[in-house]
Amino acid sequence: MTRVLVIDNYDSFVYTLNGYLQQLGAETRVIRNDDVSVGELEHLVREFDGVLISPGPGTPAAAGVSIPMVGIAIKHGVPLLGVCLGHQAIAEALGGTVTHAAELMHGKVSRVRHSHDEFFTGVPEEFDATRYHSLAVVRSTVPDSLTITAETAGGVVMGLRHRELPIFGVQYHPESVLTEGGYQQLGNWLRVVGLENAAAVAATLSPLIVTD
Repeated sequence: MTRVLVIDNYDSFVYTLNGYLQQLGAETRVIRNDDVSVGELEHLVREFDGVLISPGPGTPAAAGVSIPMVGIAIKHGVPLLGVCLGHQAIAEALGGTVTHAAELMHGKVSRVRHSHDEFFTGVPEEFDATRYHSLAVVRSTVPDSLTITAETAGGVVMGLRHRELPIFGVQYHPESVLTEGGYQQLGNWLRVVGLENAAAVAATLSPLIVTD
């Protein structure tokens, strides 16, 4: 069984993300960002095949073990996905700058273009993505160790990937019902983690939209 550790940054979206991972075939464990020390996390991460750092309020620096988790994943070669605040934590951990975004985005849908990274296999080159954030990675500060994998038409960084390691980040919410190809993106990441059939399973799933 492919096991994923989910770092919960006190955000309700973590339950939807966790549910998506389980639907795609992963076994998960959710821990709050202040449930463990960095030292404990060093040992705990060895029990898992991948790590997801969730969205959440505030800044990456105030998000408990989120930034240290990036360094631990790099040290041990554990695949990692950061979503929203988790994406920002990846950038800060590797030397990038996160600051107030030019526009507050709360449940807004933007058109995003990707660079054909494996994270986006099967997803249209341009797709709709749902954004909930007031902070953003400063494009000019993206470190050489990271490459931009997705962006808006205005150049706002929407996706990052480590150039040599399986470290991925997305600023938007793939688990939102209004994000196009969200299951597919998470399935592609789980395939990197080691769950070979996750991408194929993702192709059979779609968000449940309840109407009156």
